[in-house]
Amino acid sequence: QVQLVESGGGLVQPGGSLRLSCAASGSIFSMYVMGWYRQAPGKQREFVAQITNGGYTTYADAVKGRFTISRDNAKNTVYLQMNSLNSDDTAVYYCRAHADKVYWGQGTQVTVSS
Repeated sequence: QVQLVESGGGLVQPGGSLRLSCAASGSIFSMYVMGWYRQAPGKQREFVAQITNGGYTTYADAVKGRFTISRDNAKNTVYLQMNSLNSDDTAVYYCRAHADKVYWGQGTQVTVSS
């Protein structure tokens, strides 16, 4: 069983930045493929970014060049640095771990508004 706890969401003005964190349980975190997804009101959950156990990263086109996913295996934590935020980025952001199966965090709200 893997437990995921996200933090770092909040209200930010357009053009601003936020860093999300996701702390994971488990002794083999370094083997997990970690990802971030988001779900805006009235929309389906969508992929944002992923980082493999080898550090290979992929991004959705909508966030490429603005968001950066990273991981600290010593801290069992994955991060999502979000820059140049706009209103389209408003959503609940979910952390996802692919270990023996897929696990989800509870989500953290990100609101981009002036």
